Parts: sequence; C-alpha cells; structure tokens
Amino acid sequence: MKMAFSVSIILSLGKLMKDTLRYLAGIAGPSGYGSKSTAEQVTQCSSFSSTSQLTAIITGATSGIGAETARVLAKRGVRIVMPARDMKKAAQVKEAIQRESPEAEIIVCEIDLSSLASVQSFCSHFLALRLPLNILINNAGVFSKNLEFSEDKVELTFATNYLGHYFLTETLLEKMIETAAKTGIEGRIINVSSVVHGWVKKDGLSFGQMLNPNNYNGTRAYAQSKLANILHAKEVSRQLQGRNARVTINAVHPGIVKTAIIRAHKGFITDSLFFMASKLLKTTSQGASTTCYVALSSQTEGKSGKFYADCNETNCSSLANDELEAQKLWTRTRNLINKQLSKLST
Repeated sequence: MKMAFSVSIILSLGKLMKDTLRYLAGIAGPSGYGSKSTAEQVTQCSSFSSTSQLTAIITGATSGIGAETARVLAKRGVRIVMPARDMKKAAQVKEAIQRESPEAEIIVCEIDLSSLASVQSFCSHFLALRLPLNILINNAGVFSKNLEFSEDKVELTFATNYLGHYFLTETLLEKMIETAAKTGIEGRIINVSSVVHGWVKKDGLSFGQMLNPNNYNGTRAYAQSKLANILHAKEVSRQLQGRNARVTINAVHPGIVKTAIIRAHKGFITDSLFFMASKLLKTTSQGASTTCYVALSSQTEGKSGKFYADCNETNCSSLANDELEAQKLWTRTRNLINKQLSKLST
C-alpha cells in the first residue's frame, strides 16, 4: 500500500516537472501554441471569414489582460463593446486602440459588475442598440484582501467575479442564440477563471458562506469565485447543448501575468526572487492569448464546457467537473438573483 502510494507521488512529481519544463520552454501543445504565444500570434488565422461582422462584449477591458484582449480583437476587425465602471479609463483605452487601429469600432458603456441593478441597466442599454452579439468575454475580476460587501449585500469578490457575470450571461444569452441562428456564426462565451480554482475542496463550496463568509480569507474567496466561473461554464454548456443552440461556453486560465508590484521593492533578495519568478510569469499579451484563442480559433469550434490554459485544452479539478455541483450552484444563483430583482422592482 505504502509502495503504491510512493509510486503515485513519484509519477505525479514527474508529470509536474515535465509540465513545468514545457511551460518554461514555451513548447507548443496540440493547438500549435504554448505558454509563450501572444494574443496577436494566436489570432493571425481566425476561424471567421470576416471578423468585421463580429461584436464582442469584454468586461474588465480598462487594464491588463482585458485591455490587451480588446486591442487585439479590435485589430482583427471585431466591434468591441466595453462595459466599464471607470469611464475615464475606458475612454483612454478606446483612444489608444483607435490610434493603432483607426477603423476600430469601440462602444463604451457604464457598468458595475458587483451591482445587479447596474448589470441590468447595461444589458438594457446594449439590447437597445440592436447590435448582434457573437462573443461575450467575462474577464473582469477583483481580489479583496478585506471583507467587503456589494450594494446587494453579497461578498464583493463573489459578487463581482461570479454573480455579476452570471447575470450578464443569462440576460444576454438569448441575444447570442438569436445572433448565431441568424448569421450561422457560432457564438462564444469565455469565462476567465484561474488555476487556483483547484485549491477549493468540496467543504469550501458552501453557497451561503461564499455570499456572507464567517471567517473571511481573500485568497480563498478569490479561488471560490474562480471555481464558480468554471462550474457556471459547465452548466450553461449543458443547457445550450440540450437546446441545440449554436453557442459555446468555456473557461480559461490566463496564467500569472507580470506586474510592476514586485519591481517596486528594491534589494538583492527581492531582485533575485523576481528574476526567478519572472521565468514563470507571463507578459500581458501572453496572458491574453488563451482568451483570444478560444474566442476566434477554428480549433475551438464546437468545443464547449472545456477548460483551457496556454491555448490548449487541459484538466480542471474534479470538483470543477462535478455536474451536480454545477447544477446546484446555477439554480441557487438564479433563485438569489430573482429574489434580489424582486426587491429592486418593489
């Protein structure tokens, strides 16, 4: 028994080392891309004959991976709708994109994903524009070190990263199905998750605790929200397949992207640690590559309910693959949102 366990550990470590070396070297996977591939590289050969007829909504596009995703998709001719809480930053990103791609069409709208009323208002505004909707990228995310609550009295990380995106997706889903049916172009929804979803064990998947935790831990709350993003993709995919709708939904892990935070700390030790860590970190363009790949590649056509990292399909945790948990979370979330909306209407 002990020998079998030891062999299992050795095999697991061997796979981890192999995967790490592949990551560090940027070795391409079955898709032809790997950890070093950039968003521009993976979108050079789009599956769509004319991306100019596509419309994409990208949340969290005012900085980082979201801004790079918007830039690259706009460069490929996609019309970008940018819901943003900070309208000034959104205007600056729009201006920067249009300097590079003067023909790019960028529409900026106001949203606060932590507020169901704000998400509802954005969706009403977007639907009133009577535009098609081909791509929905649920990218925005927050990490709250301290316990904070949204205006709907939901823990802020869960409200922003999961609840707001769930409501956004549900409200716009019929528009996506309608667009796909009219145009013959597959609709694609991408939930930006994280590999840290695997840190959550089954006893950590308590809906009530995620809404209003007793003992708050920022890292745990973030990991739970990212697990919820994958479970959401799994359940919506099941429902879409049941309807024979030509819309897919997948989750992606962008990788850990370089920031200026560590560079702000001087000294030999921190500089040495940053040098070592930088070999594992991605540039912003590398971080946006998997989202862009799943959004536009012909290789992802018809693929739904999957988890991608480094532009290749990969495994998520066993909990993230639990169909019953996905259905339970979807139903409880729907009931919560209906309850909250009924309060808003009274």
